[in-house]
This record gives sequence, structure tokens and C-alpha cells, in this order.
Amino acid sequence: MKKLVLAQSALLIAFALAQPSMAQTVQGNAADGRQKVTQCIGCHGLGGYHASFPEVYRVPKIAGQSDKYIASALIAYQKGERRHPTMRGATSNLSEQDIADMAAHYATLGSTSMKLGSGAGKASAGALALIEKGGCKSCHGDNLSKPIDPSYPKIAGQHADYLFVALKSYKTDPNAVVGRSNAVMGSIAKQFSFAELKTMADYVGSLPSELTVVQESKFR
Repeated sequence: MKKLVLAQSALLIAFALAQPSMAQTVQGNAADGRQKVTQCIGCHGLGGYHASFPEVYRVPKIAGQSDKYIASALIAYQKGERRHPTMRGATSNLSEQDIADMAAHYATLGSTSMKLGSGAGKASAGALALIEKGGCKSCHGDNLSKPIDPSYPKIAGQHADYLFVALKSYKTDPNAVVGRSNAVMGSIAKQFSFAELKTMADYVGSLPSELTVVQESKFR
């Protein structure tokens, strides 16, 4: 059984790496990006800010993610491959240069040291077994903070409630306003019950992380 799981994980990784990169190739300018994130700071520049759709959860920490991942995520919202009305509206009029600049800005804001995550999880045998079954480290790295490809997210220390919502979104059947279309993550998430996904999210959210919320000075 373990060999089968490893083989499936290898196939999923090969499939993911064979896909065209979502991230654009335009060179981003962090200084220009700083001037373009006004619409972002109302959610991502407030510590502890909660979204209310499709349920209440803390918006993700994005400071410290790689520029390629941030750009990839923004393009996915723009194209409707990640479905969320607020993010679709926020990205609909962005140019490739806008996305590259904004991504470059947030990539420069990460923590310089690993800090304890915000999740409530513990390194229980059950949680570790689920992480192994899902093959999470194959893409997100041994500490879940060093992805094998810069277009993949760092997930260690991300808000646990956001991780849970994100994982559930990969199990959502085609829907115009909610869910995510990603063959690799869909195949992985659908192996697990919601309770198991919650256990995984809590554990991952508790790990040391480079991700942080950089609160805008006007909100301090």
C-alpha cells in the first residue's frame, strides 16, 4: 500500500511539473508594487482580519510567499480557476505587470526568522500519518516551508482555518462562485474526510513559518 501511495504521489508531481506555469514571466518591481496594493491592505494588511465567504476564516498570510506563487494565485483568481467573488473582482482589471509588481512587493516582506505558526495542531501520530498519506512534503518541502517549485506555496504556519477552507475548496464540485480547479490538489484532497483535512490544517498551521502579516502603518 505504501508503494502505491508513493507511486501515486510521484505521478501527481510529474503531472504538476508538466503543466504550463501559471505565473507570468514579466519582471516585477517591488517599489512599484508597493504603490499598487491599496486594495489588498484592507484585508491582508490587518492582523487577524477575517473573511466571511464561503465561511468565516482568517485571510491568508501572504507576506513572505514567493513572487511566483503570489503571481500564480492572482492569475488563477483572475481566470476563475480559483473561485472567490472578492478576489475575482480584485484581480479582474490587473495587468501582467501589475501582478508581477504586487507579487514582488509581498515577496520582500517575509519574516527573517522562522516563527511559531498560528494553528492549534500538535505533531500527533495521526496528523503525521495524514501528511505522509497526502504526500504534502513532496511538493511543499520537508518542513512544508521550502516548496520544490517557487510557484507552489509555503504552507507551514499559515492560518489553520484558512488552510482548512482552502483544502475543502479542492473537494468542491464545479461551482460558479466557490472552489478551486487543480487536478493535483483535487486528487489529494478528495482522499480525505473534512475531519481529516481539519486535523492536517491544524497541524500545518502550528509549524514554524516565514509567513507573516505586515500591518500597514495607517492601521497600527
